Amino acid sequence: MAEDFREESAANAAEFASDPVAAASNPAAAASIPAVPPSPGGRQALIGRRIFPSPLARRISYAIIFEIFAVIFTAIIFALLGNSAGDSLLASVASSTAALAWNLVFNWLFEAFERRIGITDRPWYMRVAHALTFEAGIIVLLVPLISLILGIGLVQAFFTQFGLMIFFLIYTAIFAWIFDRVFGLPEPAEHYRA
Repeated sequence: MAEDFREESAANAAEFASDPVAAASNPAAAASIPAVPPSPGGRQALIGRRIFPSPLARRISYAIIFEIFAVIFTAIIFALLGNSAGDSLLASVASSTAALAWNLVFNWLFEAFERRIGITDRPWYMRVAHALTFEAGIIVLLVPLISLILGIGLVQAFFTQFGLMIFFLIYTAIFAWIFDRVFGLPEPAEHYRA
């Protein structure tokens, strides 16, 4: 473990050697920033390098990839519930658009909350809290939207959304873990350089 840290520190020093301004402005930070972001369990991210230029770019990428798969899954689920293909696709895209906006805002707030309370490794209980609070907000947004597009009552839309929520609780937890494993956990803004 100490050998891994020395190798990582040497790699960081070499990386900062090519950017003398960054190294001169904060030499301690240059030595402490890992070359590869950590993922769940303390392992290195599968991507093998830092690819996002900022925390915002990470959040946007997370939300877009999440929603691409969400549109596919939701359209299939709406169609399986007996809705027409057109209505299923429209409800799926509209739901995704609303969810994408919520996703960006929610993840920004959740990551700020994690930093404030000092959570840096996103243990299982934070993943559960993340999934539950995200889904509670999405129900409030999507029940009226689904009711309007599919031409169903609010109660039926609620139960439809509740069924989707069960599916998306599992999907959100699995997707977040896979995303963090591939790209690494959220990092402090100081780890990103222009």
